[in-house]
Amino acid sequence: MEWLSWLDAWDYEFARQVLQRGTAALYLVAFLSTVNQFPALLGERGLLPVPAFLDLARKLGRPTLFRWRYSDALLRTVCWTGIGVAGLLVAGLPQTGPPWLPMLAFLTLWFLYMSIVNVGQTFYGFGWEILLLEAGFTVAFLGSDRTPPPTTILVLIVWLVYRLEFGAGMIKIRGGREWRDMTAMFYHHETQPMPGPLSRQAHLLPRPLHKVEVVGNHFAQLVVPFFLFAPQPLASIAAGIVVVTQLWLVGTGNFAWLNWVAIVLAFAAVSDPVVHAVFPFIPLDWHQGADTPLWWFAVVVSVTVLLLVCSYRPLLNLFSSRQMMNASFNRWRLVNAYGAFGTVTKQRIEIVVECTMDDDPLAPDERWSEYGFKGKPGDVRRLPRQWAPYHLRLDWLMWFLPLRTVHEDWFYAFLDRLLEADKPTLGLLRQDPFDGERPRWVRARSYLYRFASRAEFRATGERWVRVLLYDAVPPVQSGPGRRLRR
Repeated sequence: MEWLSWLDAWDYEFARQVLQRGTAALYLVAFLSTVNQFPALLGERGLLPVPAFLDLARKLGRPTLFRWRYSDALLRTVCWTGIGVAGLLVAGLPQTGPPWLPMLAFLTLWFLYMSIVNVGQTFYGFGWEILLLEAGFTVAFLGSDRTPPPTTILVLIVWLVYRLEFGAGMIKIRGGREWRDMTAMFYHHETQPMPGPLSRQAHLLPRPLHKVEVVGNHFAQLVVPFFLFAPQPLASIAAGIVVVTQLWLVGTGNFAWLNWVAIVLAFAAVSDPVVHAVFPFIPLDWHQGADTPLWWFAVVVSVTVLLLVCSYRPLLNLFSSRQMMNASFNRWRLVNAYGAFGTVTKQRIEIVVECTMDDDPLAPDERWSEYGFKGKPGDVRRLPRQWAPYHLRLDWLMWFLPLRTVHEDWFYAFLDRLLEADKPTLGLLRQDPFDGERPRWVRARSYLYRFASRAEFRATGERWVRVLLYDAVPPVQSGPGRRLRR
């Protein structure tokens, strides 16, 4: 029916392919990260066991498959189901069927992952969790290869990118003075939660270039997002700027899938003619779908209205003097508020966990060995690894410890598991000094870390310089029936 044609965005087929396959790939990574880490962190014998949290989850009314029962076996079933469905979407198989087929596939990913996030407690309290949920739900209504992409859904995805970028920009302007006096990047590369292999080189750039970074960040987050709604080719150019700035963050840090979600979603503003102009080998006429059927039109319009209604509070939040960062306004995690790094930490404090087999931990000749984490800094000679979009949840929580307090339940439970030489917990680490043997004592020490200068690195081979501050948790040992407590 011709009167339905206003919904059809025939020139955005390439955008749909990137949005659907890219979002599905990130869900696959998220489920893989969960199946590898969740049992040790939150499982039946985890640091914060989900079974002990279910009563509170029910009172909060959080939608989850684990509402009445949790088991590690059920968690693994959920994860492998999500990995399977995501893999099919990456391959593009559901997209070859009717539009309801990829819709159900994405809604399955959304609900399965929401079930995990809603019982994940502090280990799933990151902004990119709700960002992935909102992205998955919205992308679900892009249809299939048999129908043209819906214009309203593409606009809603652009609206999501706008909130992500502009929200982060406003948080910074309202946050620490370092974003206003252009000094934020003097510290960011060194003090960010999980540096990457290029972070030290970025930190050692001349300070005038760091000020250029800040200006570029403000331009990309406070000016460019408005042009995502502009006519072509301006919208595509704005999306390109978002992609380039996010790739810089990918190259200089490890922010799980935060940057990759922004890159994927930015393609909602990129039209086929612009793609063909930049990459001539990508055809303009590859989409052979039929017109939009009436029932699918009704579904898309209904979802559009729903998400527009849900946008009211996030819109007010963007311009509120009490702007919230990474907040949900409904229990279904739809149309959220985003933002990151409103302030930049000026010094890097690391909690280093050590163990010993010695009988007397205070003896002058005590021999302490350090546990090695996969992502967070420890060994001063080790080159930081690139982990994103994979998410190392324990390493990220270790970064937050000195900013809040080491006296958190999960951290004391973690020390307990180390004293027990608990195999799943040790599996979260890069290095166990005693290869599975139980240590006699464990302690946590606070260190000040900074990147070594080029001269210091040439002289010592050490990428970090660290100074001991104090014992955050003095030497402790566990006995029969004893557990560490805050």
